[in-house]
Amino acid sequence: MTYRIERIGLEDWERLREVRLAQLLDAPKAFLETYETALAHDDAEWKDRVRRVNEPGSVGLVAVTGTPGEWVGTMVGLTPAPGTVLLLGVWVAPEHRGRGRGVTDALLDAVLAWARDEAGAQHVVLTVHEDNARAIAYYQRRGFAFTGGEKPYPLDPAARELEMVLPLA
Repeated sequence: MTYRIERIGLEDWERLREVRLAQLLDAPKAFLETYETALAHDDAEWKDRVRRVNEPGSVGLVAVTGTPGEWVGTMVGLTPAPGTVLLLGVWVAPEHRGRGRGVTDALLDAVLAWARDEAGAQHVVLTVHEDNARAIAYYQRRGFAFTGGEKPYPLDPAARELEMVLPLA
């Protein structure tokens, strides 16, 4: 199966909503909102989300397969401070996961290229739920390391989000 990496466009708010709801059902601890909260958002909120990933200093990417194109993965990069890209919104549909498929690698490669070439970042940071062993192993394989930073997970303050960083130098 072949995959294309595309930018999320302003017209894609309905597709973004559909994928976000699928993400929250599939991996409820991986995101900072619940399915019920996301389901209650109005159209204006979804339009605002696609607008934000199209602003300067932001990129929203999707992995697409087939024609007209099924969205099977997402990844977002934001620049919260000069030299830093924050990676978030990372998800690949279960049936498209696995190193052999290469979807996550293709998405991350595209975000890293954007971070270096367009955002001028020196490093990429992310937070990951302490119980998300699959994601932690992936990030470590790709060169991310724990910073020692952690914070309570907003949906369950007894759990932790762990910070990881990847230098781009």
